[in-house]
Amino acid sequence: MDAAPTKREQQTLEEHKLSVPRTARYYSLGTPSDQTRHLWLVCHGYGQLARYFLRHFQPLDDGKTVIIAPEALSRFYLDGFSGRVGATWMTKEDRLSEIDDQATYLNLLLEEQLKQLPEDVQVTVLGFSQGGATVSRWFTNTSLPVHRLVLWAAAFPEDIDFTTGKAAFTGLPVHVVYGTRDEFITPEKLQQQEKLLAKLGIAPVFYTFEGGHTIHGETLLTLNSNS
Repeated sequence: MDAAPTKREQQTLEEHKLSVPRTARYYSLGTPSDQTRHLWLVCHGYGQLARYFLRHFQPLDDGKTVIIAPEALSRFYLDGFSGRVGATWMTKEDRLSEIDDQATYLNLLLEEQLKQLPEDVQVTVLGFSQGGATVSRWFTNTSLPVHRLVLWAAAFPEDIDFTTGKAAFTGLPVHVVYGTRDEFITPEKLQQQEKLLAKLGIAPVFYTFEGGHTIHGETLLTLNSNS
């Protein structure tokens, strides 16, 4: 474990930032065409990988829908120093830079997808668990067209800027989805979230299903039919 810097080290130690090119990975379902009517951009939760997360969205692959799953930029071993790998959108370390990098990444990804699709395509952004906080923060840093936000088993970030947040979410349909047996969702947390959303002028539509901290296929299809 690294020792804390000495007083002398603290006097000379300076933090610097350098922007560097970075390869981001994403996965897709569906083929862009003139027949595409819906684009879903879906962000995974903590410790997941995009290719496995995207499998949950196969029911949406109907020939008129394209689903894009970006993978978070930071990967780590889930247990020790080898074996299964997961990804995370951010930690508490240098979090503001992480948030800026996420916005740059997601803006570029959505721009690239929209170039391949009809101008009237309907864009749904879904954030699952940690991905929900990620896309919520991103919304205050984008001017790209998004027609609906889905927060699935996700907590809206309390540190969001309420001034830019109100402007970003004005008129945007927001859907909140969670399982009735989700161990991370408590009545107290739900009440907290409702107050926070109300402060931003958001009146979400709630969906529940019998299940835990996961994507539920039937509820996903219900959301799709209501888009």
